[in-house]
Amino acid sequence: MPRSILVIDDDPGVLSVLTRFFQRKGWEVHQAGSGEDGLRRWESTRPDVVLLDLDLPGMSGLQVLDVLVSRGAAVIMLTGHAEVETAVDAMQAGAETFLTKPVDLAHVEVAAERAAEKQELRRTNELLSRQLGGAETAASLGTSARMVALARQVELLAGSADTTALLLGESGTGKSWVAQMIHSRSPRARSPFVEINCAGLSATFLDSELFGHEKGAFTDAREMKRGLFEVADRGTLFLDEIGDLAPELQPKLLRVLETRTFRRLGGTREMTVDVRLLAATNKDLTAEVRTGKFREDLFYRLSVFPLTIPPLRDRSREDVLELMHRFLRELGSRHPSSPGQLAPRATTALAEYAWPGNVRELRNVLERALVLASGAERIDLEHLPEPLRARGAPRANREDAEILSLAQVEQRHIERALYLLNGNRTAAAEKLGISRSTLHAKIAQYGLESAGR
Repeated sequence: MPRSILVIDDDPGVLSVLTRFFQRKGWEVHQAGSGEDGLRRWESTRPDVVLLDLDLPGMSGLQVLDVLVSRGAAVIMLTGHAEVETAVDAMQAGAETFLTKPVDLAHVEVAAERAAEKQELRRTNELLSRQLGGAETAASLGTSARMVALARQVELLAGSADTTALLLGESGTGKSWVAQMIHSRSPRARSPFVEINCAGLSATFLDSELFGHEKGAFTDAREMKRGLFEVADRGTLFLDEIGDLAPELQPKLLRVLETRTFRRLGGTREMTVDVRLLAATNKDLTAEVRTGKFREDLFYRLSVFPLTIPPLRDRSREDVLELMHRFLRELGSRHPSSPGQLAPRATTALAEYAWPGNVRELRNVLERALVLASGAERIDLEHLPEPLRARGAPRANREDAEILSLAQVEQRHIERALYLLNGNRTAAAEKLGISRSTLHAKIAQYGLESAGR
């Protein structure tokens, strides 16, 4: 992708000279004749560098500088000879450098290149800080054989920087989280991860979001806008709910995947990008292809590496427990007065629930429980939603990650019986076909004194 620059100056002659110069050098150039217009243009184009005149009508150059620097822009000030002292103030306010008019175009080019390089380094450091701060390994997916196999696939996919992948699974299973993990562990990790949900968006709006538009492309297109393919250049673009992509956009997406080129809406210039595409859906795309709602060639192009994320009800007890404790660690920092431990009966209820809303529902339930349990010693049953505690709540028949010993099977069976019978030991002993004294001994042996209470 070419570098981009925004020139903010009220002198049409300066705008014309600088625009022609940078266009000849291969830059994408945007113009603004006032500070207010410059801020609007910056928001819609997010250029690599801004050339800003100090002496502007209306909003002053220093005022514009303050706003741009607060938003992370790299700004070079243009000043008259009599404004050098003010330009020094601009440097202290965050400008990269200042150049006096009439400007030497060679000096302008060098300054712009340096500012763009610094901006790229700054963005890289910010991305790395965010990724290192919340980095997840593929092993955090779970410990069962099924999830370990999935983790291995994620690692292989992450190592292949250009491979397109299609993430399959029910809503809420964590497809977006897996996509971010693939990106953060790939050679593209230093570049942007950009996400958009294709569901519920009109074809025109989504076309503009993905590919950008030129000024005047449609009624409300008052300015040029960069699309997400440009924003994600050298990084990863994640298209969630790809099954809802409008039919008229499917050929355009296929073309980008095959040629890495596209045109902005209303544009004639071919744009070239280096983007790794990840897509996700909870639909049966093969069925969508059969009914003609989804292009077969696009489906096969997206399915280079299909990856199925299983629903929570099909994951082992160990996988669910690990996920629960990971969420408690993550959410605990936001709720310092809440307990970080679960009572046994709360643990059992959470682990046995079928979670129709999948990972998203589990996280929401745990955050609610942390709020309700503020000041308590442990999160207990009363802190969980009533539908989850009800006798008729959907339960999962979970397979364990490993072959359990007979003692482990016995422990879990007794724990489950006590939970379902609300801690009634007489009824539990009867259902289990053992004496009450034997049940008491087993409860003591396995440390289940609080189970079912």
